[in-house]
Amino acid sequence: MRAVLEGPEIGRALTRIAHEVLERTKGAEDVTLLGIPSRGAPLARRLAERIEQVESRTVPCGALDITMYRDDLHLAPARALGRTDIPAEGIDGRVVVLVDDVLFSGRTVRAALDALNDLGRPRAVQLAVLVDRGHRELPIRADYVGKNLPTSLRETVRVQLEETDGRDAVLLGPAGGQAAPAEALRRSAGNPGPGGESTGSEEEN
Repeated sequence: MRAVLEGPEIGRALTRIAHEVLERTKGAEDVTLLGIPSRGAPLARRLAERIEQVESRTVPCGALDITMYRDDLHLAPARALGRTDIPAEGIDGRVVVLVDDVLFSGRTVRAALDALNDLGRPRAVQLAVLVDRGHRELPIRADYVGKNLPTSLRETVRVQLEETDGRDAVLLGPAGGQAAPAEALRRSAGNPGPGGESTGSEEEN
């Protein structure tokens, strides 16, 4: 696999997203960041840190587990539940920015919206992703994108982060005959991670 983003580039992409969030939300005073495990959670924390550096105040940040809201539960053995961590400020009336590493089919985001709906009523929901690789199956679009990465359905995108993998990188390589996003979801259903990734892949997002 070849690296399409490495540490410094990922850092700059996150810094840009943080500034875009500040501009769009007029200072992020009522913003809550929720990362989708596994790699969306550390990305959300990094965004919170960057916003805090600019605004000199804490940005509520947590995690949103979507395991029980996925549409592939019938395709694989039961998965271990992840952790949902909602900040003390809650989400009612706030602008919730969902954070994930790769946006692909849109099914992970759909599950996240369902999970969020059971937890409260945000004023608005936005989406920030490190990589948008296209090939959507649902009408979902990210509000903030670190990198738009044109791909074929026979390629796989793998995100590695220092917190989970010991390094920061976005890798692109062959997927071994991947036919469609839904097929990628089925093939990854048995992997251990909440996003179906054992080595940094978020192919069904």
